[in-house]
Amino acid sequence: MSDDVWGHVLAELEKDMSKAKFQSWIASLSFVGVEDRVARFEVPTTFIGNYVDQHFADQIVYGFNRAGRAVERLHFDVSLAKRDAATPIPVAATTAKSSTSDFGADFDPLGLPIDPNLTFDNFVVGKPNELAHAAARRVAEGGPVTFNPLFLYSGVGLGKTHLMHAIANELARRQPELRVLYMSAERFMYRFITSLRERKMMEFKHALRSVDILMVDDVQFMAGKDSTQEEFFHTFNALVDARKQVIISGDRAPGEIKDMEDRMRSRLQCGLIVDLHPTDFELRLGVLQSKVDRQQEIYPGLKIAPGVLEYLAHKITSNVRVLEGALVRLFAHASLVGRDIDLEQAQDCLSDILRANDRKVSVEEIQRKVSEYYNIRLSDMVGPKRVRNFARPRQMAMYLSKTLTSRSLPDIGRRFGKRDHTTVIHGVKKIEELCNTDAQIADDLEILRRALEQ
Repeated sequence: MSDDVWGHVLAELEKDMSKAKFQSWIASLSFVGVEDRVARFEVPTTFIGNYVDQHFADQIVYGFNRAGRAVERLHFDVSLAKRDAATPIPVAATTAKSSTSDFGADFDPLGLPIDPNLTFDNFVVGKPNELAHAAARRVAEGGPVTFNPLFLYSGVGLGKTHLMHAIANELARRQPELRVLYMSAERFMYRFITSLRERKMMEFKHALRSVDILMVDDVQFMAGKDSTQEEFFHTFNALVDARKQVIISGDRAPGEIKDMEDRMRSRLQCGLIVDLHPTDFELRLGVLQSKVDRQQEIYPGLKIAPGVLEYLAHKITSNVRVLEGALVRLFAHASLVGRDIDLEQAQDCLSDILRANDRKVSVEEIQRKVSEYYNIRLSDMVGPKRVRNFARPRQMAMYLSKTLTSRSLPDIGRRFGKRDHTTVIHGVKKIEELCNTDAQIADDLEILRRALEQ
């Protein structure tokens, strides 16, 4: 009898609300029975029970009474069996078709699609990125969370996004039942603002907190957006406390992101932070060699002369995306003009890219490279401390900034903690003197110069 009454109530509820809302909230209820005018249900999570109680209790109570069963209130118990059997949101839930369930069919998808072509198999591993690759591999194996969050940071085009997509693709292969959500920080902000405007914050919170793996790309774009940071902070805490894996990427380490709240910065630093270093010659050559096979599939019979890939790997040092784009252009041009690729053709076809990649070292790159070489924090490099452990690397970085860039002395001084140009002059002279008397300093300078010029 009770089941018949609940079936009648369900039918009425389905008529009165949208299909998406019914499937997201009502369909997950498991009716137990009515006792002392209390309708009891089992639910997969406390969140669902609370949400239904707040938003649909009056409708459900009314439905029971209308069907002839006296009910005054609802009670929800979390069922472990229901929770484990709850319909998962697989990696494919980041596509437009399946990620609208919490918001309605006319709402944009919550996450972004995973690119099936970005896998570990086609990620070229070298010394600059081997640690990041190993950490990403460990996360992709699933199992107990060992470091949370995993924070990947680097400049543009060095493989952060590739690794995040590779993790999602590997998890889809190994554990397709896992609920994986990938989104950019910009996407998070857009959905957060839209949910506020549409008064769908509860749905937004539930969608984020119900995933097993959350991946957020380019988190630095949240800097200065206090409300967005607060919402992300609470989402982050909820997932980490539930031992769900969080993977984040940025263009710099958490401690170096300006306008980020202290509590947010602290939270991001509590896991494993991995830097993808700028590519070296060997890694760039490996990337080119891996892409040549693909291009020769597209343009069968087209040959590339020995030495061309080595030339490109030496000349184009900005990032991997520019390198790949240059190779695509080169093959397309050679196919159109009907000739194989040689060094002369590469120089003519890619003249603009080659000019743009002529050595242009920035002060920030020098600071980063020197701080890594001497194993000190970048904040100490530009900070006020004058102890020798920081002062000597700082002077080294000032000397390299003076000799490898076109920046003026006052400009260099400003980039080193707003120091006066006379401090820069002193630092440059000090390194020049030490190079004549200290072989170790001379060797360090040569190693750093070569690393920055390659």
